Amino acid sequence: MPEIIETTVYRLGELSDAAKKKARVWYREGGFDYDWYDAVYEDFQRIAEILGIRLKTRTVRLMGRGSRQEPCIWFRGFWSQGDGACWEGFYSYRKSAPTIIRSYAPQDTTLHGIADALQAIQRRNFYQLRAEVSHRGHYYHEYCMAISVERDSPTYQDMTPDAEEIVSEALRDLARWLYRQLEREYDYLSSDEAVDETILANGFTFTETGRRFGSFDE
Repeated sequence: MPEIIETTVYRLGELSDAAKKKARVWYREGGFDYDWYDAVYEDFQRIAEILGIRLKTRTVRLMGRGSRQEPCIWFRGFWSQGDGACWEGFYSYRKSAPTIIRSYAPQDTTLHGIADALQAIQRRNFYQLRAEVSHRGHYYHEYCMAISVERDSPTYQDMTPDAEEIVSEALRDLARWLYRQLEREYDYLSSDEAVDETILANGFTFTETGRRFGSFDE
């Protein structure tokens, strides 16, 4: 015969410190099943465009029918050796990139350095360098990027001896920069302050011990 069981539930602010910790653990274990990195990706796409990079895209199937194109950006993090970020695309000279990147990100000296390095090596090669970046292997970090650099010279001039190394390192530095932004965003979103704000905004309730109360997980 059916029984009615009454349970007292609490908002996050009404829990003990120990119960709050358990509630936060519950959220962190399942609270990142969405594209929390979208804002970082959007910023990266704009920065890539400024530097002269056209990102490759891949087709992603949607639930039901249809598909969409997404940029070829990948990462894995943030606790294991070998974690990192990588991307695929085509690089060529972009006029005034150092000036534009300083306007877009005035405090980011890492991006300034990448733009300056690419500008300098392009100048020495009459702005004719281009590169293709592809992912290889099963991991996602800057050394999983296969980078092919060449000089598009109408007179078939070779590129300077240092060109391939400088361009490749600058493009890998950009992947390292991306990973640091993703790590920073994740650290913020998983901080106690951000988790508490999200729990409160969604009106989640818990038992006295900090266990999530709700029909879907009871």
